Amino acid sequence: MPLLCPYREQAILAPVRIIARSTLTRFVESMAGQREQRAVKAALDAWFHEADNADWTTSADVKESYANASIVGSDCVVFNIKGNDYRLIAAVDYKRRIVFIKWLGTHAAYDKIDARTVRYGD
Repeated sequence: MPLLCPYREQAILAPVRIIARSTLTRFVESMAGQREQRAVKAALDAWFHEADNADWTTSADVKESYANASIVGSDCVVFNIKGNDYRLIAAVDYKRRIVFIKWLGTHAAYDKIDARTVRYGD
């Protein structure tokens, strides 16, 4: 539940926690020497900052921010990264305002997994 500011009639939402940014960093580092590395890093940094500042309380809020995101369960969202060349699967706890990055990879690798059942580290 949002905290109410006594000086204004507007809600102040707790910041979103994203677990874990190191997943994004490791993925970019694993691309060392590939010409796409800088573009992927820029796209992931943009996603991180947008998600970090998001005000998502429902999956509809996610869709409003990311029209191309796929909602694949009550808490699972698949984001298209870098023009859909990459996919990021996250579990979103809307109540606690936590986004947990479960999986990140190429679109081709994504086609070989089940987004609903993927676990962190798969």
